[in-house]
Amino acid sequence: MSGRGGSRWGTVAWAVGAWAAGLFFFFPVLWMVLTGFKREVDAASNPPTWTFTPVLDGYRQVFDRDITPYLLNSLSASLVSTALVLLLATPAAYALSLRPVGKWRDVLFFFISTKMLPAVAALLPIYLLVRELGMLDNIWTMVVLYTSMNLPLAVWMMRSFLLEVPPALIEAAAVDGAGLGTTIRKVLLPLVAPGVAATALICFIFSWNEFFFAVNLTATNAGTSPIFLVGFISSEGLFLARLCAAATLVSLPVVLAGWFAQKQLVRGLSMGAVK
Repeated sequence: MSGRGGSRWGTVAWAVGAWAAGLFFFFPVLWMVLTGFKREVDAASNPPTWTFTPVLDGYRQVFDRDITPYLLNSLSASLVSTALVLLLATPAAYALSLRPVGKWRDVLFFFISTKMLPAVAALLPIYLLVRELGMLDNIWTMVVLYTSMNLPLAVWMMRSFLLEVPPALIEAAAVDGAGLGTTIRKVLLPLVAPGVAATALICFIFSWNEFFFAVNLTATNAGTSPIFLVGFISSEGLFLARLCAAATLVSLPVVLAGWFAQKQLVRGLSMGAVK
């Protein structure tokens, strides 16, 4: 009985600790949402104001500054780059897992080594190349950059998911006369759909949140949502309520995407785990 009781209390302790950790990490997000409904004077008060009358002034001012083009730019660049990443990463991961090419370890290291270069070190050559091509402040420049940035991670993730597929299924498809495209489309992708969803969501989040290249390579035509947020930090001061309102709006697409894909995300991220 004592052992069973100790196990029960241990489970309760772990549950309480998990909830406490979750609330600890969620509190800044909650504070951001609440601050978006404050007046500027309440948002900037020190000590912080815990009781206030909710207002929509911050959201009105955000829409008055026309946030829509920035959201559409972020959505376009993130969706198109994520689609391109999946289109390129799936056959590459297939070649590195179920049909491994020669020196596949070197190929995998080459893919991931591209993530080791600091972004600031690559900025100058990328900027000069984009300027010579006349592609500054162009949304397609961001699509290409986001695709190249997320592709190595997607290849590694997709490879770990494809390694879980029994080779006998691929052999059976080949016996039935299925070509490479048919095998990937009708056999592999349905089996690793949770992994594809997890990879797509992570690539989408990374593209949506990217700031460094966007702030240096875009201006008015191709500015993304992180660029819009910076506009509330000016020499006139920090408009905290408006900034939090804008940040809440910018966070919503990613939060909603994660909410609707959470089951696939959990399944996908656990596909390569030790069973």
